Amino acid sequence: MSIVIWCIYAAVSLAAIIFSGLREFHMLQLNGYKTPEHSWWMKKNIKRYIPLIIFLVIQLVLLPLERILIWDSEKHVLNSGKNKAATVLTIFLIMADIGIIIANKPGKKFKKPLVYTARVKRMLATFFILIAAAFTGAFFSAKRVDFDGAWRFTNVLPFIIVGSALYLTPILVPLSNLINKPVEKSVQRWYINDAKKKLADMPSLHKVGITGSYGKTSMKFYLSELLSSQYETLKTPESFNTPMGVTITVRRDLRPTHQYFICEMGARRVHEIKELCDIAHPHDGIITSVGPQHLETFRSIENVVNTKFELADAVQAAGGKIYLNGDNELIRAKAPQYKNAVLYGLTEGNDYRASEISVSDRGTEFTVTTPSGETCRYSMKLLGEHNVQNVLGAIAYAHGTGISLEKLALPVKRIAAVPHRLQLLDKGNGVTYIDDAYNSNPSGCRAALNVVGLFDACRILVTPGMVELGAKQDELNFEFGQEAAKACDYIVLVGKAQTVPIYNGIKDAGFDMEKVFVADGLNEALAKVQSYQTDKKKIVLLENDLPDNY
Repeated sequence: MSIVIWCIYAAVSLAAIIFSGLREFHMLQLNGYKTPEHSWWMKKNIKRYIPLIIFLVIQLVLLPLERILIWDSEKHVLNSGKNKAATVLTIFLIMADIGIIIANKPGKKFKKPLVYTARVKRMLATFFILIAAAFTGAFFSAKRVDFDGAWRFTNVLPFIIVGSALYLTPILVPLSNLINKPVEKSVQRWYINDAKKKLADMPSLHKVGITGSYGKTSMKFYLSELLSSQYETLKTPESFNTPMGVTITVRRDLRPTHQYFICEMGARRVHEIKELCDIAHPHDGIITSVGPQHLETFRSIENVVNTKFELADAVQAAGGKIYLNGDNELIRAKAPQYKNAVLYGLTEGNDYRASEISVSDRGTEFTVTTPSGETCRYSMKLLGEHNVQNVLGAIAYAHGTGISLEKLALPVKRIAAVPHRLQLLDKGNGVTYIDDAYNSNPSGCRAALNVVGLFDACRILVTPGMVELGAKQDELNFEFGQEAAKACDYIVLVGKAQTVPIYNGIKDAGFDMEKVFVADGLNEALAKVQSYQTDKKKIVLLENDLPDNY
């Protein structure tokens, strides 16, 4: 085989490795750099890797055949008559590599693109060292002869090594992560210890931990709005709820003038809340909810409960208060174990209670009653009773710090919807979107459908359904479909395979299936929404938006 053809093959393969590798690094980042989770994701998305497996098998079959075609074993010389056929085989492999480049070409718009963090750069360095080792091994394994005045390869091992490096890229990427694990642990430990030292140097700073299966980000924003009316307050931004997210916030944003630090705490596995508590050492805490979220990694609802209450354990040990959503059955059952618990909710028996709730498409009004019997009437722009529950929790905590109920009225009125969490977006042309795209869950879906019901309009649901619900995922999506059928005039499902349980639930509820459309992607779904003809204003609920790794 001509060395020129080999160089072209190697160059095209390297380009394919780079494009394919960057796509895999993106998926690994979306899976939280967790190798077990990424391996499970790869298994679940095995169809994505079938072309690579097929090309690997074809290469392993064709390249030995190429050796037979070009080499006369009896005379130990190249067979010039059949060398062209071997060249054609190699060109076929080059075309396959070009196909991989096209499939993974940059330029696709991702909801959350690959971020080239220091960690990603270190993994890329390790990855390219592995690739460089493969290419070096390929070059030195080559046997070359002078044939008709040109150098040619007489063995197929270089092609097999380079091809395998390409087709095994999905394995080499997580392997790079595993190789770097000791380094990453050491780097993270240094940053975490530095954040701990900074927190320890501010003994007057009051730290509040917030966790829950859902509602924790909204609670964080609401509480920050209320506390900021009287105290210098810092909160973890966006969804910075991991050890490194908290660490970055402390090291980058915490100042000596801050009086309160609101720390959102997320978890996908047992003991991850404890890990965050060991960093922040919260004085007080709030648990917004406990439910069937991330069951694929938690494995059981009991593990979810115990992990969320690791915050309560840490707060009790510190002598602080734990504020609990008393309307949540799982939380209420666990609450008696904590003497420092303060319950809030809409039902009787809670220490802080919201009542006389009035909800319209313009906002919500409600009355808060404290443990001492003091009351105050509030109004806010947020829609729905479930938002009353979260705002009530923020009022309860802020009132516990010494802010009077009356002084909290204006901050409550100022509270705006958290982006992508029942955010009302009026786009004109008779269409209003309710953006509830962030991390859908069973409780949130029901609340969103209730909000849609407030509007006298043509109610349209756009959703890909719920994920990360383990063995209950199909069942809960089926129930979601049944509930959607009662609340909506039209339903647009995003993704044919993902939404089968929802479709079946809608059908089971007796909904007019002519008003159900299954789209391949969000753009097609939104185009369908625009095509619906109605005399009423359209209210479009965007319920969940799956990340790029789904």
